[in-house]
Amino acid sequence: MRLSHHRFLVLLGVLYGIWWSALAIDPVSRADWALENVLVLLFVLGLFASYRWFMFSRTSMALIFLFLCLHSIGSHYTYSMVPYDEWFQVLTGTTFNDLMGWHRNHFDRLAHLAYGLLLAYPIREVFLRIADVKGFWGYFLPLDVTISTSAIYELIEWAAAEIFGGELGMQYLGTQGDVWDAHRDMALASFGAFVAMSVTAFINMKLQRDFASEWAESLRIKRREPLGESSLMRMLRQRKKP
Repeated sequence: MRLSHHRFLVLLGVLYGIWWSALAIDPVSRADWALENVLVLLFVLGLFASYRWFMFSRTSMALIFLFLCLHSIGSHYTYSMVPYDEWFQVLTGTTFNDLMGWHRNHFDRLAHLAYGLLLAYPIREVFLRIADVKGFWGYFLPLDVTISTSAIYELIEWAAAEIFGGELGMQYLGTQGDVWDAHRDMALASFGAFVAMSVTAFINMKLQRDFASEWAESLRIKRREPLGESSLMRMLRQRKKP
């Protein structure tokens, strides 16, 4: 029997609660685990609080669920110490890093790529249903928000490293000696969002009859008169009228 929308979301919530609770037991670094989960806690509380006002689609919630599960792994081990190489070696007899020619733990890179790949679509749903954006802007704005929030997160990491310092600060920052770590993380998040929006656009182009006309309409200038100082002068004149 097909699950109702409500039951589907409850199922994802229960599964995530079990997964999160299991990985909350004896993490590699309790202090780093706590730092990594501050934003997650705020995000999950936000989802719960806005549930009746804004209910995400099944697709969006499934994508959010996958990202949160991936993040739980990183916070349990600390991102720079996730033993994916050991797991891969058990299955294949060789390490994934040897296979790819890597010399650092790249689980954090995977998480940043997943951030764009998995969360750009839920961001798009917010823009479409609240801001009522259409056409080009329905694909560009989710990409733009993904890039900007990725940059904000890198600033938060930097601030946390400055505030806490020492081993905890370095664990949370997770650069592993790469001076371009923040840039690469943002690039991967941007690439993931670009792929997600490109796939979404391709599907809509194939299935949506008015795709081309909606795209063109979204780029049409709606107001010919300039804004800025002209708009300010109009508002001041209107305010002076009795």
